[in-house]
Amino acid sequence: MQHMKMNIRKWSSWLTAIAMITMASGCSKFLDRKPLTATLDDLNQGGLEGQIYGLYGAIRNGDVAGQGFGGIPWLAMNNFRSDDTEKGSSPADGADWGVIYDQFQYVKDHWSNTTYWDQHYVLIGQANTALQIADSLGLQDPASDVNRGEAKFFRALAYFDLVRAFGEVPKIDFRVYSATDAQKPKSSVGEIYALIDKDLSDAMAILPVSWKNASGENRFPGRLTRGAATALAAKTKLYRKDWGGALGLCKTVIESGEYSLTGNFASIWTNAGENNGESIYEIQASIGANGADNYSSWYGIAQGVRGSGDWDLGWGWNTPTDKLVTDWSDDDPRKKSTILYSGEVDGLYGKVVPAYPSPLPRKYWNKKVYPEPSIQTTTGSRQAGWVNQRVIRYADVLLMAAEAANELGGADNNKFAEDRLEQVRARARGGNNAILPKIAYVDKAQMRGAIQNERRFELALEGERFYDLVRWGLAESVLGPQGYQNKHRFYPIPQQAIDNSGGKLIQNPEW
Repeated sequence: MQHMKMNIRKWSSWLTAIAMITMASGCSKFLDRKPLTATLDDLNQGGLEGQIYGLYGAIRNGDVAGQGFGGIPWLAMNNFRSDDTEKGSSPADGADWGVIYDQFQYVKDHWSNTTYWDQHYVLIGQANTALQIADSLGLQDPASDVNRGEAKFFRALAYFDLVRAFGEVPKIDFRVYSATDAQKPKSSVGEIYALIDKDLSDAMAILPVSWKNASGENRFPGRLTRGAATALAAKTKLYRKDWGGALGLCKTVIESGEYSLTGNFASIWTNAGENNGESIYEIQASIGANGADNYSSWYGIAQGVRGSGDWDLGWGWNTPTDKLVTDWSDDDPRKKSTILYSGEVDGLYGKVVPAYPSPLPRKYWNKKVYPEPSIQTTTGSRQAGWVNQRVIRYADVLLMAAEAANELGGADNNKFAEDRLEQVRARARGGNNAILPKIAYVDKAQMRGAIQNERRFELALEGERFYDLVRWGLAESVLGPQGYQNKHRFYPIPQQAIDNSGGKLIQNPEW
């Protein structure tokens, strides 16, 4: 095994040396992810492997500057703005972030939204370069086609984030050779979604169903599949209320037979639970024994308990709110697997969490990134930089399918929605039929509320809640007490991006 990993490292180092894109930052990091056991013969590399593995490295946020997909800028944009999480950390640490995101006093030139914008366009630029290289070299082999699919998925994912966050944004779907090439005006939301649709359609057509070998072993955990592209496409349809399109894509994922809910919700968030049968797409991270082969992510580090000594587990950002804790029934086992309580036994490893308000600055923490003591010992790190970021789970697909079917209506769809909702609730209740009873379909409004409620708790702290509230038309009523107005559905375009655009990029009209 060690010889195998060394061969892979040598191969990937050679690829890095010849890569034709200077921004690529991690082909070896993807290949060295700890579960990977591929040999050179397994790799079946296409002509774009160096560029494509760089995309996997870039989205993992492996460097200090890159936090646009999992660090605190991503947490702020995707989590702090909801009613379920807040800035967290100590009150004095990054106090401006709480005002900006929790209280909806947006700032155009704050480094958080500038980083979020920049890192998304960096990923888009890397994907564009890979696609241009493929075209210029006339690469038509199957492996290179798969690489094209991976590049298009990443470009679509980045644009989906941008269009949700900012609305109209520049469409750059070509290789950029100079800064002036990227000085483009905004494209309409429809134009951005058209690009997303085309990219994901192409990706679905060419990405493999899985990366399993003949013995059923997944050679590349975390590498993109047809299911990942299909699930993301379904979500983009859901955001546009294309219920038929979303349902059809969700059914494709469901009927593929490639995914299933894990038996125990709590196990998803353990180290052993990474890349399980429910995982459709996870951003991979790892730290080897004694800190070797460190390909860590800011995702777990940014959210770990902010304490001292053995409880210095991270920066403590993105903490649950009192509202989430109050609204969530204690009968739901997912609550204890999602929220870590200061001053109480952790309920997992037998450790007592220090008390609030001293020495810990928050009542609650995100238990979905709570580090296992055994892994801390192995890595020599208290902070969980090795935690994978779960981006798309099968439970999310089931709930999207239920929502789309309910909105379409009709006897068959009503039953389908009821059954998909029940699958998620049945897993959550863990065999205890005295809790979380089955919700029978009564009418569309009743089922809509039940599905919305289920998404809130099943996907808590995972970056879905704010955008769900916006697309459901509930943001003003739910977030209004925090200062939210309809204009806050979109963040203002970073002032730096406008200043660098040569007068072509215009601020969002409400800002």
